[in-house]
Amino acid sequence: MNSTAQDEITEYVERVRAALADLPEATRAELLEDLPEHLAEIRAEDTLTLSDRLGTPEAYAAELRATTDAFVGGYPEPPKRRFAPLLDARADVERVLGRVDVKIGPLIGYVKASEFLILLRPAWWVLRGYLAAMAIAFFLDAGGQPIGLLPRIGNSTVVALLLLAGLVIASILLGQRGLRLVKWQRHALHGGTAVLILFAIGGFLNADSSVRDLDYQDAGYSGGGNPYEYVQDVFVYDDQGRLVPGARLFDQDGSPIQLGDAYCSDQATGEVLHTRSMGYPFCPENAPFASPTTTPTPDASAPSSATSSPAPATSSPASSKEPVDRMPSASPPTR
Repeated sequence: MNSTAQDEITEYVERVRAALADLPEATRAELLEDLPEHLAEIRAEDTLTLSDRLGTPEAYAAELRATTDAFVGGYPEPPKRRFAPLLDARADVERVLGRVDVKIGPLIGYVKASEFLILLRPAWWVLRGYLAAMAIAFFLDAGGQPIGLLPRIGNSTVVALLLLAGLVIASILLGQRGLRLVKWQRHALHGGTAVLILFAIGGFLNADSSVRDLDYQDAGYSGGGNPYEYVQDVFVYDDQGRLVPGARLFDQDGSPIQLGDAYCSDQATGEVLHTRSMGYPFCPENAPFASPTTTPTPDASAPSSATSSPAPATSSPASSKEPVDRMPSASPPTR
C-alpha cells in the first residue's frame, strides 16, 4: 500500500473517532479496534477513495453508532454504489493504464510515462485554446464552411487573432487552477476536452482527405464555378487541324491533369464501354471536328505510261451527306 492510501486511511479513522467521541471509551475502542485493517482491505480492492466508497467518515460513524447495541466485532457492509458496473469498468481500465504507465515510462527515460505527460501540460493548454477558437469559428462562420488555419469569423484576420489569443490565455488560466475545480467543474472540463479532441480528429481527417483527393477539377475559378465540371473528354488537335490520338496532359509541375470520364457510349446501341485509350481522347469517334484528309503526292520516280489515255472527265454527282465541320488549320501570324 502506498503512503497516499495509508494517509487516507489514517485520516478517515481519526474523523470516525472524533464523530464517536461522545460514546464510552470502551465502546468506542471496540468499534474502532479493527477498523484500519477493514478500511485497508476496501481500499486495496478499489481505486475509489474511501469517502466515495463508504461515504463521509461522519456518515460511516453514524452507521457504526447504529450497530452499537448488537455490535459483535463486525462492520457495516459498504453501501451499494450507484452505477456499479460503470465504476467497476473504470477501475479495470485505470488498473490497465497504470500498468502500461509503469512499463512505458522507462522507455522514454522516466519512472512513469505520466511524469513526461505532465511536462507537456502547458503545450496542451495552448493547443486546447486553439482548438476551442477553431471550433467556435467553424460553427459560427458561414455555416461551418472551411476557415483555413486561423479561426476567422466574417473573414476577418483581426477577429481571428483576438479570438485565438483570448481563448489560449483562458485555457492556460483554466489549466493552472484545474486542481482546484470542484467535482462537477472537473466533469464539465473533461467533457469539453473530449469534444475538442473529437473535433480535432475530424478536422485532421478532413484536411488529409482534401489534400490527397485534390485534382485539377478542384482548382478555383473566379467566374463563379468550375469550367471543367462537365468535361467528359478532351480532343487535342495539331496546328494542321489533325486530331492527336493518345495525347496526355500535364501541369507545370509534371503532375497529370485528370479530366473527363473514361467511358464511351455507342450511339447506335446505347452500350457503355470502358475505353482502351491510354490518353486523350477517350472516344475518338466523338471528335467535334473532322481531321483534314491529305492528298497523296505523285511519285516522281514512277515511270509515266505513254500509252495511257486520259480518262474522260465526268462530273461526279454531289454527295447527299451534309458537309462535316473541320477544324480550321492555324495560319501563321501576320506582322
